Amino acid sequence: MENESFRIHSIHVGKPKTYEFNGKQIETSIYKHRVDQPVFLSEVNFEGDRQADLVYHGGRDKAVCVYPYDHYPYWESQLNKTLEGSAFGENLTVEGLTEKDVYIGDVFALGEAVVQISQPRQPCFKLAKKYDVKDMPLKVQMSGFTGFYFRVLNEGKVTPASVLKRISRDPSQISVHFANHIKYHDKENREGIEKVLKVDALSESWRASFEKMAASL
Repeated sequence: MENESFRIHSIHVGKPKTYEFNGKQIETSIYKHRVDQPVFLSEVNFEGDRQADLVYHGGRDKAVCVYPYDHYPYWESQLNKTLEGSAFGENLTVEGLTEKDVYIGDVFALGEAVVQISQPRQPCFKLAKKYDVKDMPLKVQMSGFTGFYFRVLNEGKVTPASVLKRISRDPSQISVHFANHIKYHDKENREGIEKVLKVDALSESWRASFEKMAASL
């Protein structure tokens, strides 16, 4: 539904730092700190936030990483530990808004900013490093509890007290959950692939991935 509002549980930012993982030095921004003051959201990130690997993270299609707080209890039971803020390296932890509730292309007001869902979040190996669980990215991927990304349509200031208000729904009606399902569980579903490719708001990287899937059939 349009004009729905959702609570922001917390906002987090962080800059790249170097850590050791499997005997190698890696640079990552997955460890973020909570923001308790108004923060400016530009076309590429929140003020104070940077991505270490700009090939797979960041950029206009992936300016804001969003994760549903609704999934935290599931992962706490899986990992047998209490999760802290930005457990998945997300900038925005939201309540009541999961992958099944949003379409790629949905537009939201976020404080003074306006944002649009561009793609599901694709978990990377740094989640394995954070939790010392080798197949953590695969667990996230296969669960469908991936979170998603926002691109920024209008820049503006965001406060922790801001609400996320849905302005419009994408006419293609392709949910983040559906896109994840086709990509990871139903890769030979030509009709499903074509439906995802028809979404104008789909990010460039996911469009390229789905075009490759289509070409392989």
